[in-house]
Amino acid sequence: MKSNKEIILEFYEKVFNNWDLSELDSYMKDDYRQHSPEVADGKAGFIEFFKGFLVMKPHADIRKVIAEDDLVCIFFKCTFGNGAEVKVFDLYRLEDGMLAEHWDCTMRIDGMECMNPNGHF
Repeated sequence: MKSNKEIILEFYEKVFNNWDLSELDSYMKDDYRQHSPEVADGKAGFIEFFKGFLVMKPHADIRKVIAEDDLVCIFFKCTFGNGAEVKVFDLYRLEDGMLAEHWDCTMRIDGMECMNPNGHF
């Protein structure tokens, strides 16, 4: 049996980075609950959003993954086809090995100067 962390990492590789929604039924509950204001609830809401999102050719470079009980937080740099960069925290609640709920926080970072030597990641 896969851990919740393994499920999320696999989801990002197969769906997000390969731009492939064909396996979404293996990862996401139909009644997926969404807290991102740009995306409607449910698997159908995710599909509608993601199809538009794919036009920007996103790629997730995963930097950290933290899992506890039914929650997994993934921190990554999302680079788009036009060079724009965003740092993202996605938090998922899994239920029976499937994505059941999602929260996120994003920040555009391309062209942003750091006031410290630590960088964004």
